[in-house]
Amino acid sequence: MKYFLISLCSLGLCTIVFAQDTEVHLFDIKNTDGKLAITNHRNVSNNSGYDNQPSFYNDNILTFVSTINSQTDIATYNIRDKVSNFINSTPNGGEYSPLKIPNSQDVSAVRLDKDGKQRLYRYDFNTGKSTELIKDLVVAYYTWYDKNTVVSAVIEDGDLNLYVSNITTGENKKYASNIGRSFHNIPNSKLVSFISKEDDKWFIKSLDPLTGEVETITQTIPKVEDMCWLIDGSILIPTANRIFKFNPKKDTRFSILKEFEDDNIQKITRIATNEIGTMLALVSEVSPEGIVQKQLEACNARDIDAFMATYTKDIKLYNFPNDLRSEGQEAMRNSYKGYFEGTPDLHCKILYRIVTGNKVIDHELVTANGNTFKAVAVYEVENGLISKVTFL
Repeated sequence: MKYFLISLCSLGLCTIVFAQDTEVHLFDIKNTDGKLAITNHRNVSNNSGYDNQPSFYNDNILTFVSTINSQTDIATYNIRDKVSNFINSTPNGGEYSPLKIPNSQDVSAVRLDKDGKQRLYRYDFNTGKSTELIKDLVVAYYTWYDKNTVVSAVIEDGDLNLYVSNITTGENKKYASNIGRSFHNIPNSKLVSFISKEDDKWFIKSLDPLTGEVETITQTIPKVEDMCWLIDGSILIPTANRIFKFNPKKDTRFSILKEFEDDNIQKITRIATNEIGTMLALVSEVSPEGIVQKQLEACNARDIDAFMATYTKDIKLYNFPNDLRSEGQEAMRNSYKGYFEGTPDLHCKILYRIVTGNKVIDHELVTANGNTFKAVAVYEVENGLISKVTFL
């Protein structure tokens, strides 16, 4: 995962130093005589770095956040024209969780500034100009109930608590503690769903933001909090490479809607549908092979920043079997930076590659300083980044 600031470690809002390599994927949802099928896959972010938190601005525009050159801003993808753009540019901070504001062309997003300030802002869709919406609360995740009302998870003493805020009057009311990051308007109702974490059991619950009344809908799949709703009242929950479906009015248990075979869709997190339930967006880590290939390409380009972006903060390098030769980003960067600068003919060619689980074994033909030799490296990938390399 990314490496976070202080209390944000377990909450998922990120600094922009070491970026998890994730992608936003888009699908169509086909309904044939009541049977749903997820089809027409396309990677709409296609960016080396952190792309996450998709939401549908309308039926033709998808918003998400994207990190380029260590800066995270609000991106859009025009589905019809297959064109990506950025709404804003915030050099002193990064945006997360963009959503369209009801009855407006503008969007909102949580902004984490480099000085540690974290607030919910409004962004002009055309100019990117921002305005603070809720001054007194550290909002982590949220949804809009209506144009004046925000339901959010607020950081308090390291926990996430449920608040309802009126952005016109400035009134904030707390209704629940120890909640998750998923908030959604429940179709054909005046309720909002949220995840309640109670001991070892997590529940999907509903909230009436006007009265504060809370009711339990169902127990969620253990330790999974990302979800969304279809227009027919069905819940979709992703875990690993599967999407599960459950309709509280009809079903007694979750069933598998889709199991993905694509290596790059094996660790699904965020998930969203458009209002009419014809499209699905989700986020997944790049496959272990994909991240190892990116580091190889960065190595051949002698691009130290792109190279180091594929490794964890506490990366460990070993000589086989367990002789530790380097630990941490700083030590590795210092070693490889000089090597890249002093080896203009550096090039690694893969002779053979084996992928097993989170491990990638590369048999390489290396050219360096006029010499050619063979080498073997075993890469171990955790949470989308290389955490360990063993050289044979």
